[in-house]
Amino acid sequence: MLEILKMLGIGFSVGLTGALVPGPMLFATIETSLKKGWTSGPLVVSGHALVEVMLFIFIVAGFSTLATQGAILWISVIGGAVLVVFGILTIKEGKNATFSGGSSVFKSPFAAGVITSVSHPYFWLWWLTAGAGLVLMGLETSLFVASIFLLGHFMADLSWYTFVSTAISRGRSLMSEGTYQWVLIGCGGFLVVFGVWFMMSQLNLY
Repeated sequence: MLEILKMLGIGFSVGLTGALVPGPMLFATIETSLKKGWTSGPLVVSGHALVEVMLFIFIVAGFSTLATQGAILWISVIGGAVLVVFGILTIKEGKNATFSGGSSVFKSPFAAGVITSVSHPYFWLWWLTAGAGLVLMGLETSLFVASIFLLGHFMADLSWYTFVSTAISRGRSLMSEGTYQWVLIGCGGFLVVFGVWFMMSQLNLY
């Protein structure tokens, strides 16, 4: 029982630390919450969780050892490029966005969770290194204990992003359409800068 509580606590604390750091998933949550409401947060996390479950299975099956420097470089470059593209699309959408019309760049919050996860280089780097180590630590006791770590991780993401989407959705009533457009443009700008920065920082390592 003590080991279960320990892994739950580790999963939650590590997950919350990661969730609180501004990243592509946060800005996708803001963008979709402004258009689709508070349920965007849980839906974004659901898409994110699907990718994490697949990676968890990948690690448990022992395939994480196949991750090489070359593979990580390609993940970084392709993922960074995808973030740049979505950033540009968000800026374009934001210039003429209205509360009553138009559509989100991300067609659904769930899709946003999947896309911002698989295209986020840090997400892969963390799961193939530190994340894999924590999962393997749990496996030393049992598969169930390792799964509890993942559950704690989900709980942290769900708590934070539900809070964010609820706050953003309620704040929309106090926001003018001009402010709304600038928020979207800011989110898109962040994605572009982050994607370019990450690609360049990784290419400089090789």
